[in-house]
Amino acid sequence: MIKNKEKDKERKVRVGISHGDFNGISYEIIIKTFLDKRMLQLMTPVIYGSSKIASYYRKTLNYTDISFNLIRNADLANPNRVNIINCYDQEVKIEIGKLSEKAGELAVLALEKVVNDMMHNSIDVLVTAPINKKSIHSEKFDFPGHTEYLASKFNAADYLMMMVSKNLRIGIITGHIPLKNVSDSLSEDLILRKIRIMNDSLIRDFAITKPKIAVLGLNPHAGDDGVIGNEEKEMIIPAVNKAYDEGILCFGPYPADGFFGSVAYSKFDGIISLYHDQGMLPFKTLAFDSGVNFTAGLPYVRTSPAHGTAFDIAGKRKASPDSFRQALYLAVDIFKNRKTYEEISKNPLPIGGNGNGNKNDAPGRNQVR
Repeated sequence: MIKNKEKDKERKVRVGISHGDFNGISYEIIIKTFLDKRMLQLMTPVIYGSSKIASYYRKTLNYTDISFNLIRNADLANPNRVNIINCYDQEVKIEIGKLSEKAGELAVLALEKVVNDMMHNSIDVLVTAPINKKSIHSEKFDFPGHTEYLASKFNAADYLMMMVSKNLRIGIITGHIPLKNVSDSLSEDLILRKIRIMNDSLIRDFAITKPKIAVLGLNPHAGDDGVIGNEEKEMIIPAVNKAYDEGILCFGPYPADGFFGSVAYSKFDGIISLYHDQGMLPFKTLAFDSGVNFTAGLPYVRTSPAHGTAFDIAGKRKASPDSFRQALYLAVDIFKNRKTYEEISKNPLPIGGNGNGNKNDAPGRNQVR
């Protein structure tokens, strides 16, 4: 089949949505989001899951103002409908709010199919609905989560999990590991690599010309000059200095409590957190309903709502679609920003100023508070 290049160029961004764990809130937040028909003005959604499961939730939750367009492949997606591809067309037992091996199996099937379609350019961006890490884990899916799986599939040498809500962007270095292992997992090289990924992403994905990045300290009071710990002096400060010498506007390390307790965080375009809860706790406090998980450093755009399967409220019409909706918006925005960046890179023009120009009061190079 020969595609019309002009039509392909003008078409809306095609968003692939993996349905996640069908016993959780995935179908509820998907349905609630696309009840608003205006969403179809911005994108063409293609759900990878099961039309039978989708219909079950549509009836169970009593959302009758939405219908699904069943298609065999993404190239047949109707730009004015909510499209769905059957990754599994047999009957399946739905156990709302419960752990299920079958739900994990179907989550993997949906993810595999949408990733394959992305790699063949049938899908532009990926938005992953929440999975349950226990039910999805198997010999076929031996990964901690979406991020590691996608990095493996896309052969990404390095990546960074970023939590995003409007101008708040927090990159988390060590992710899902025990707290006792964080220090041993860190190194000057690792911190420097993550700073570079964030800087590149802020420029390419978020269209910030001269981003300013803050790096948090690992220890209380950022080590107090070695009194409470040496990681700042031995790893973090050298990494910040090397990044700065490369032309990256990178500052720190900052004690996390004072940094988020004051307005300091609002002066930066990006923040590097050393471990999971150091970044996630303030992020979810400040942006629980609107937060988005974005994987920087991948060749394809992937976002996800910043919450889990929420088994406790599944099937009760209580789930908020806000985070999922924001994940869709962000995926489309980043896709368009990357297109613009590529066009500008091919035809560069002199650029003046300092980017978005609203963070001139960022503090000095290595300030510890």
